[in-house]
Amino acid sequence: MTSLQSQLQSQLQSQLQSQIKARVAQCIARANQQLNITLPLPVVSFRQRGKIAGSARLQSWEVRFNPVLLAENPQAFLDEVVPHEVAHLITFHRFGKVRPHGKEWQAMMTEVFGIPARTTHSFDTRSVQGQTFRYRCQCQEHQLTIRRHNKIRRQQAIYHCRTCQQPLEQA
Repeated sequence: MTSLQSQLQSQLQSQLQSQIKARVAQCIARANQQLNITLPLPVVSFRQRGKIAGSARLQSWEVRFNPVLLAENPQAFLDEVVPHEVAHLITFHRFGKVRPHGKEWQAMMTEVFGIPARTTHSFDTRSVQGQTFRYRCQCQEHQLTIRRHNKIRRQQAIYHCRTCQQPLEQA
C-alpha cells in the first residue's frame, strides 16, 4: 500500500468513526426525548475485536465497535449496530440488569428507535476470523478457534459434536 493510499484509508476511517460518534449522540438524544430522561453520552471506542460488531459496557457507560467490520459495513453500523448497542445502555439505565436481548431491550429497539430487535448481525466475518484448527468426529469436520484448540491442548476442555455427540479429535 502506498503512502497516499494509507493516508486516504486513515481519513476514511476517521470520517466513519466521526459518523458513528454522531449517530451515538443522535440515539441518546432520541432516547432522552422519547423517554423524558437525561442520559449522558457514553464513551465510544473502536477496540472491539473478532467477529463481534459491537458491545455495550454497562457499568462503564461505554460502547465499543469493531473497526474492521465498520469499514466493511458502514451503513449497517449506522442503521442497526449503533442503535442496538445504545439500546443496551438505555435498558440498563431504565431497568438495571436484565436479559441482554430480553423484552425490555426489544422494547427500546422497536419503540424508541423504530428498528427490528435483531440480536445478531449477518456480516461476512472472513476478514476478522482468526486462525482455525481442523477437528473431526464420527460424522463431520469442525473448525475450532485457536482459543478452543489451546484449551484442548492444555486439557482444560473437551468439545463434542452437536450432531453425533462424540468428542472432537484433531484431524
